[in-house]
Amino acid sequence: MKHIIRFTLAILMMALCSISANAQNNQHQRMSREQLAEAQANYIARQLALDDATAGKFVSTYCDFLKELWALGPRVRQDRKGGNTDKQAQQAITDRFERSQKILALREKYYKRYSTFLTQKQIQRVYELERQMMRRLSQKSGKGARRGQGRKQMRPTGE
Repeated sequence: MKHIIRFTLAILMMALCSISANAQNNQHQRMSREQLAEAQANYIARQLALDDATAGKFVSTYCDFLKELWALGPRVRQDRKGGNTDKQAQQAITDRFERSQKILALREKYYKRYSTFLTQKQIQRVYELERQMMRRLSQKSGKGARRGQGRKQMRPTGE
């Protein structure tokens, strides 16, 4: 009888632990791209101390900008293995140029839209805040590690 009670108690404890662990995992779900964009836009609007009407215009416009930017597709990754032919390297460079031109055109388009309801200093501050946020996000994801950080140190061999 004691063994049955202990066994039942052990199963009950494991069930309770798994339920609490599952509840903790559900609380820390990742934000969607759209939610992150809106959070960024709201943060920028707060930093600029915009009134409600202007903040609403800014959030809407900023989210539209990011959606159009995402529609361009991901950044073209460079093949670092060095196995590219000259033709492949030329195509990669051309693709990067085309993407950069599309991004520039988008930035110009949205600069004109921002100019209808923000001052030039505010627009400049938007770009600064955006750059700071992107830097922080890349550092958190490990992509923005400084040179030498995160790399394994070479250890001397036992010669």
